[in-house]
Amino acid sequence: MRRSASPFSLILLGLGVFLLALAPLLAWYVEPRARQTPIDVNVTTVFTGKGSYFDADALAVQDDQDITVTRRVLGDVADSERGGVAVWDVSTTIDTPKTLPLKDPRKALQWTTERWVTDRRTNRPVHCCDETPSFEGEAYLKFPFGLEKRGYRWWDNTLGATVPLRFAGTKKIQGYEGYRFTGTVKPTRTGTRQVPGTLVGRPKQGQVLAEEWYANGGIELVADRRTGRIINAKIAPKKTLRAPGARRDAVTLLQSDGLEFTPATQREQVALASGDSGRLELVGETLPVGGGAAGAVLAVVGAVLAARGRQRPVRPSAASAGPGPGAVRPGAEPVRPSG
Repeated sequence: MRRSASPFSLILLGLGVFLLALAPLLAWYVEPRARQTPIDVNVTTVFTGKGSYFDADALAVQDDQDITVTRRVLGDVADSERGGVAVWDVSTTIDTPKTLPLKDPRKALQWTTERWVTDRRTNRPVHCCDETPSFEGEAYLKFPFGLEKRGYRWWDNTLGATVPLRFAGTKKIQGYEGYRFTGTVKPTRTGTRQVPGTLVGRPKQGQVLAEEWYANGGIELVADRRTGRIINAKIAPKKTLRAPGARRDAVTLLQSDGLEFTPATQREQVALASGDSGRLELVGETLPVGGGAAGAVLAVVGAVLAARGRQRPVRPSAASAGPGPGAVRPGAEPVRPSG
């Protein structure tokens, strides 16, 4: 009897070795390349809430009004590919019930444009590609990949500086759980603006260089753990004017106790985060672990079957065959023909 490996055992062995080689490739090569900030983004997020604002036409503060903040992020693919970074152009409008129906950013209560450039892997600012303004910190439109349960520095564009956020546990948005981060901004002078003196309590002065002050009573950001995508944001901004050197606010430009993502924006952000997170989990955890375990089992089974082989009977050769019908046995007298 002799042994030879069956095709089935060789197939199992080969498949097991392939899966064992594929597992680390997915975890160490494919997944890190998948953990990159996308460059072909086109996302619009909307905040809504009640608040107050200064109506320049009526020269009066309008209280308990609907405030809408619309932010559109559009990726600059050409500049991103050329620089190896993520280049996002950002347009943000703040609208009141009077300006929202006009759907014209030039007529909004406030309109700002920004150009945000980050490292696609770390999410840190990269100062190139006509970035404006110059950003710092670890988070703004998104958090880094692989969030940790620690504090992060979030860039507040109105403040023009970073705000420390602390980890505040987890929170579910539209049934999807994310990491919650909170912070506040104390009243801070952010600039100056030339206005009529009567507006800030200086009626005897024609024009004054009023001080702009900003505060934020409550920042709450909920982000997906794997991708860093913000699935809900809530802010409580307050922008005021003060007379030069004054210690009290004279005019409220904008104030709200809570501007938050609309339910529609939450659902869209959750869907995007869930899809991206699922793909990262698949190539970074599920396939490497499952494929590695399956590969080890298949390789062992295939090797065992190949070692045992398949027993086949050995056919005798002509040289080893027994004597034929006319053969003379050794030591026997030959048979002589009679007559």
